[in-house]
Amino acid sequence: MASIKFLFLASVLSFFFFSSFYHVHGHPNYGDALAKSILFFQGQRSGKLPPDQKITWRSNSGLTDGSVANVDLTGGYYDAGDNVKFNFPMAFTTTMLSWSVIEYGKRMGKQVDRARVAIRWGADYLLKAATTTPGTLYVGVGDPNTDHKCWERPEDMDTPRTVYAVSAAHPGSDVAAETAAALAAASLVFRTVDKAYAKRLLAAARLVMDFAMKYQGKYSDFLGSSVCPFYCSYSGYKFFVAGQDELLWGASWLYRATNNNAYLSYLQSLGANDDTDIFSWDNKYAGARVLLSRRVVVEGVKSLDPFRVQAETFMCKILPNTPSSSTQYTAGGLIYKMSQANLQYVTSISFLLSTYAKYMTSSNHTFNCGNLLVTSRALRSLAKKQVDYILGENPQKMSYMVGYGTRYPQRIHHRGSSLPSLASHRQRIGCQEGFQYYSSSNPNPNVLTGAVVGGPDQYDSYSDDRTDHSKSEPATYINAPLVGSLAYLVGSYGS
Repeated sequence: MASIKFLFLASVLSFFFFSSFYHVHGHPNYGDALAKSILFFQGQRSGKLPPDQKITWRSNSGLTDGSVANVDLTGGYYDAGDNVKFNFPMAFTTTMLSWSVIEYGKRMGKQVDRARVAIRWGADYLLKAATTTPGTLYVGVGDPNTDHKCWERPEDMDTPRTVYAVSAAHPGSDVAAETAAALAAASLVFRTVDKAYAKRLLAAARLVMDFAMKYQGKYSDFLGSSVCPFYCSYSGYKFFVAGQDELLWGASWLYRATNNNAYLSYLQSLGANDDTDIFSWDNKYAGARVLLSRRVVVEGVKSLDPFRVQAETFMCKILPNTPSSSTQYTAGGLIYKMSQANLQYVTSISFLLSTYAKYMTSSNHTFNCGNLLVTSRALRSLAKKQVDYILGENPQKMSYMVGYGTRYPQRIHHRGSSLPSLASHRQRIGCQEGFQYYSSSNPNPNVLTGAVVGGPDQYDSYSDDRTDHSKSEPATYINAPLVGSLAYLVGSYGS
């Protein structure tokens, strides 16, 4: 009886603790935000655009990508405001879009078909990268160092479209395992709507994951300045250290897609060490642990319980004022992790909060952070507050999603958006000529609808300055996890 009274009291205290911190003032139009967050990916497309392209100021680009290596590497996405195709963040983007549909597709309504289109655009390219040349995984197109010295439309780019790859001789188990995760996750998305395509994706995922496990090493050790400091693998593979995040992440997705116990054995061999309080394109520990925890919390698979413990340790590090909290919050209530593109961490962490809460709800599961009882409601409330902040409930009273609401960033750090479109300016704009638009104080002429920028600083301040890429640059990996969080909120609160 005493234990029951304690749990009841802890639950009541937990409710008042979290509800006081996460007082909600209203619900933004989540349906509109969801549609726009998916539409954004059309603005990042590389390759030949389809007839139903909705962001019409974009045109075909990168039509000869891969030709310098005598392969076809057209398609895929530009990662952010530049014209390079980096497979590491592109694969993470594809994984998170897929996970969003897997968890919340039934809440998306008609947007689920558009989300699948966005996933297929990335997955088609990753299939080419993984299967075109046996023993080789292509991991990028475009010389980032020369690209970043230019400010030109993707339709005009004339910088080298260098092709980068990893192989047995020059391994990259980090980017390979992330690619495997993307292909496996996408296979689950298409399993019921396009079985043949899903089988192709899963076969490629198996192949690339085998490569990642067999030939281990950090891809940036080989490719150097071709990927660093842009997407250097900081928390990726480390020799002789168990628990490498991409290997854990990739094997987790292969286990989810195949139920093959060989992947389970591999996961257990990696262990569940290395506590973290972040989740991003470069650090997958928390994501893998939440994904694996589904088997424990929802299905009762006890052999994976160490990953559940680690997932909940992560949550305790995120929640405010818990004994182990290591997360900074702005005065306006925003999770603040890094000065560079902070909203990428906000959207990714919010997705994990919502998704773990979903698993908890299915089995009435709770856990403790010290003596504080944590419920699914507490996690959902924090995730909702983060999304609401992005959509305008913040001290600046502005949306950080372009095209959403009445006040949003006008001068984003994005070449195609900031330069006149081909429709309005048919003449080529050269590498250096474009910097007059980069330096201009005028709003961007083309609206990149749905783009979420890097976001405000630790003081909730945002200057809307194109030249401050750390705050004003959008990226595919900022939007991808937000799609899932918005779909959850649409299902819970409507539009």
